[in-house]
Amino acid sequence: MPSALAALALAGCGGEADLSAATADAARPLKRYDVVQSLVSNDQVIVAGLQAGAVLVSSDQGRNWRREALGPASLIGLTVCPDGSLLGVDFYRKVWHANADGQHWKAAELDKPRVPLTVACDTQGGWWVAGTRTQIAHSADQGASWQVTDLGEDAQITALRFVDAQFGIATAEFGMVFVTEDGGAHWAPRGGMPDEFYPYDALFVSRDEGYVSGLAGQVLHTTDGGLNWVRQTNATGAPLYRLFLQDGAPHGVGAGGTVARLDGEVWRAVAYPDPLPVFFASGAAVLGQSALVAGGPGGLLRVIATSAR
Repeated sequence: MPSALAALALAGCGGEADLSAATADAARPLKRYDVVQSLVSNDQVIVAGLQAGAVLVSSDQGRNWRREALGPASLIGLTVCPDGSLLGVDFYRKVWHANADGQHWKAAELDKPRVPLTVACDTQGGWWVAGTRTQIAHSADQGASWQVTDLGEDAQITALRFVDAQFGIATAEFGMVFVTEDGGAHWAPRGGMPDEFYPYDALFVSRDEGYVSGLAGQVLHTTDGGLNWVRQTNATGAPLYRLFLQDGAPHGVGAGGTVARLDGEVWRAVAYPDPLPVFFASGAAVLGQSALVAGGPGGLLRVIATSAR
């Protein structure tokens, strides 16, 4: 018993605990427990969607970030609308909308798909969400009402993109491809990716040309709007979880901290200092700079310089 009392006395003599480190950590916008799930940029800000009910916004090309709490939310996808405003899809069946400067986030409820996986804006500013059971929801009034197209397949749509006012394309598991040529009024199957391909993400640069990344580092390329697909060489060997344009060139980020750029018909690694063996869940171009931003688990968020091809 005396030894216990002595220990308490010594602890008391030590004065107050130094909480400065904990206070400094709490003040940081990016926490060690954060998981960056989505990233997007416009000409004003970069936005990172987090798993833990918040977004991070940078207005100085990723040098500094501010944190905005959303409440119960998990932003798994982000996109930019034609007016520069920002749109995010929430795993908990909501769509979040913000101004072009990444402020004033507001949520709209979504009933279907039951698990939303991807979000897009069309050229008129209409909102599109797709996900499980090949269901596609559209809102022309910023989430006040939704019209749902059910394509009747037990499959997940993982990416949906509009290329122009009329043409949109959706890629789904089991190699399924669906297109619209009338602005989303009707969707129909088109072609099909080989070997029941599971797509992680899709990047379309025109009605005809697009890229889809998938399991085991596979990347497919189409030059006829999804009718036929050809495998491209991915020299990194890493699965690419997000595809996007940077300096006019297709880029991807993925497993093992990989950053890849398309060089001719081959995806090659982009070297950068101090790489970490942690996956990048998402990435986006830093507009106006030869750089991109990538993020993942454990509070990982990095701006990475890229070089011209």
